[in-house]
Amino acid sequence: MGGHAVGDLASRLVIDALSRLAPPLAMKTCIADARARLQKANRQLRDEAARRQVQRIGSTVIVLLACDRFCGYLWAGDSRLYLYREGQLRQLTRDHSQVEELKSRGVITDEEARHHPAQHMITRAVGATDVLELDDDAIEVADGDVFLLCSDGLSNEISDEEILGVLTTVTCERASDELVDLAIARGGRDNVTAVVVHAEDPYASDKTLLNPAP
Repeated sequence: MGGHAVGDLASRLVIDALSRLAPPLAMKTCIADARARLQKANRQLRDEAARRQVQRIGSTVIVLLACDRFCGYLWAGDSRLYLYREGQLRQLTRDHSQVEELKSRGVITDEEARHHPAQHMITRAVGATDVLELDDDAIEVADGDVFLLCSDGLSNEISDEEILGVLTTVTCERASDELVDLAIARGGRDNVTAVVVHAEDPYASDKTLLNPAP
């Protein structure tokens, strides 16, 4: 969380908590496990803030979980998850921010939101409050789906059209670097994080053989 103490500690603690997730057996239990670990991280950050005598130590979070043919995701703050499928880009998460609340009420437009003075004011984060509120959802995955997880340092600098352009012209292995470089070239006014994930159906070729084109 920009403007608050030791954000690197907060993000590292969140990552460490999620790295201990058990192998997924079912999507429901996997999401529940991630929730529990993030709640624990939230308590640790609240205790650490009290020990250091600072108001808060926090981090936004976006988590993508895979199990069978589904992906679950949960988040707090304005880090985002996008899905690229069949030539279209869709934002799966909704920012927990003051600007997003203004947009949802029709007070400001998407373009006004991009340049709004309260753009960086979020309403949820791990470590921000004693009780952590997380949103979650799940989606069935299709062969060729591409997911982008990113911080607002990326989404505030690059338009959806530009993100789409990178994801359609660059390999998955290079896409995150291309997106980060583009955000930095645009000003890089905040930390820029991007992870790109490509989903492949291991049985897709078998289906093609079993269902040959006429």
